[in-house]
Amino acid sequence: QVQFVESGGGLVQPGGSLRLSCAAPASIFRPYTMAWYRQAPGKQREMVARVNGGGATDYAYWVQGRFIISRDNAKNTMYLQMNSLKREDTAVYYCNHAVDPLAWGQGTQVTVSA
Repeated sequence: QVQFVESGGGLVQPGGSLRLSCAAPASIFRPYTMAWYRQAPGKQREMVARVNGGGATDYAYWVQGRFIISRDNAKNTMYLQMNSLKREDTAVYYCNHAVDPLAWGQGTQVTVSA
């Protein structure tokens, strides 16, 4: 049963910005370290960033300094602010638990192109 809902993707030019959102029921959101993942065409899904319940964050080295992950536990929502986007950031972005992911949502498509 899919319970994560991602939104905010779209088409953006290189150097542009997007803000992704992830909504989930409190029972599978608040107690957990959450993560953003992405999957580019022909590639495996990879973790982009993660944030624990207290707000501590960790990033893949290729997005550090460009992306910011955050969460609002009162709203059961996680965010990914993506700045200085590059063509290689084009992928479907998903949210899920950082450890032992549950069923995947539909994701949100991010396309970086001129």
